[in-house]
Amino acid sequence: MRRRHKNDVDKQKHESRDSRKSDSDYSASFFSSEKRVYGHLTWEWKRGIRSYLHPLLFVPLYRVLAFLHLDTPLVMRKAPRLLQSVFAAVGDLYSYKLSAVLFGDNVAKWALFSQLANWFMIYCSVRTLSNSLETVLTLVSLYFWPCMRSSSRSSTVSRKWGLVLAALACAIRPTSAIIWLYVGLLEFSKERYKLKLLFLEVAPIGMLVLGLTCLLDRIMYGTWILVPLNFLKFNFLSSGGDYYGTHKWHWYFTQGFPVMIFSFLPFCIAGIIYSKQWRYACLLAWVLGLYSVLGHKEFRFVLPVLPIALIFSGYCLAMIEDPGLRGYKGKESSKKRTNCSLKMVLAIIFLLATNIPMSLYMSLVHQRGPEDVMNHLAREARHGKVKNILFLTPCHATPYYSVLHRNLPMRFLDCTPSEERGVLDESDHFLMDPVSFLSEYAKNMSLPSHIVLFDSEEQKLKNLLNSYDYREERRFFNAHFKVDRELQASIVVYVHTRHVYKENRRE
Repeated sequence: MRRRHKNDVDKQKHESRDSRKSDSDYSASFFSSEKRVYGHLTWEWKRGIRSYLHPLLFVPLYRVLAFLHLDTPLVMRKAPRLLQSVFAAVGDLYSYKLSAVLFGDNVAKWALFSQLANWFMIYCSVRTLSNSLETVLTLVSLYFWPCMRSSSRSSTVSRKWGLVLAALACAIRPTSAIIWLYVGLLEFSKERYKLKLLFLEVAPIGMLVLGLTCLLDRIMYGTWILVPLNFLKFNFLSSGGDYYGTHKWHWYFTQGFPVMIFSFLPFCIAGIIYSKQWRYACLLAWVLGLYSVLGHKEFRFVLPVLPIALIFSGYCLAMIEDPGLRGYKGKESSKKRTNCSLKMVLAIIFLLATNIPMSLYMSLVHQRGPEDVMNHLAREARHGKVKNILFLTPCHATPYYSVLHRNLPMRFLDCTPSEERGVLDESDHFLMDPVSFLSEYAKNMSLPSHIVLFDSEEQKLKNLLNSYDYREERRFFNAHFKVDRELQASIVVYVHTRHVYKENRRE
């Protein structure tokens, strides 16, 4: 399966106030005091399968940074992640609140522990992926749905808030409708006044959110466009996502989700069995089952239901702490314990010892090369040592302008899906025969000052690069093991010797 965006924020065109302005995240395209435009607009936006609602959330952040003159490359890189961490904290809070509503405070504290200790939540929740925000909205919305509580003592107002948040989740990620179809049908089956629910709550709220989203997209795209419909056509009706690789139907059950939940898996299964909260267990099975029908699969697609599985893990941990919880009937546990049992200590040590190293390795070490190389190029560009860059890497393998923060010409291998099946894109052509591709490129295009590529391709191109007067400038570690293609142990920057000579003379 192809690797998608290393940094999910590099998806728009961006307008810059001056050469220091960056496109670190989505929203930099929404404000500018000059007409200087740079950045990259990926094919998803050209085909209208992405809504501008998610990028819009970052606009106030960029406005504030620009007003305070804090829009430096470092701050522009870090600020969106800090904002996403605030969203993630809201998700943690409502994970606790939802667990407390279902099982009581004792279970809620262990559910929160499970969410904070799980390696994939640590790795993914603070990334500016639309899936991360979808996960937060899902948790908050589930808290307000009467049918998803242990009791039906919920007002109509609560359900309306749940509907609004569910609609926003669907606007940001149309596939979120998979979750809300299940919840909606369950609520509809339990509701006495079904027509009232349908025509006085669901329809007005859904139409309002859809209308506002369409209006926003009309302003940004410059034409009326229905993003959910385009998304549905591409990903479901035409299986466009399969262009980026497919997995076996059972992948989410046998590999994907077990890797995400990791060592919490046995605790989750035990929690499901003993808690008997079949509504949530069936929701897990429903989401994993429907996503399994799609050929193209990624870990992040099922991120919204990972906290639900971790709530069950929290139940199991609470049950180890207090065995009387097994006969749970009310909101409080049947028995209070002052001393932590040996089983509890061993369970905590086991979970922390397996998840914390995993989260640190995956967040700080594994596949760090693309960000390191862009940080290096950003520093070089700040000193005027970079003229233009060619990335001979799989498409979207680096954060691109979101880290460079300079209006410099850059180019990477295109991987826009073809409407005709079997047609290879530019990235495929390069990987099949790197030498012929670069030779043809050199005949038709002027050679850049810098070329970036992985060591797996460097071995095939080294002699050709030397013949074009390129030499290795820097090499950065990337990975210890392969994921979805041959091992990319390091990423290398080559610089043209003529460019180096000019820089040296200038100095």
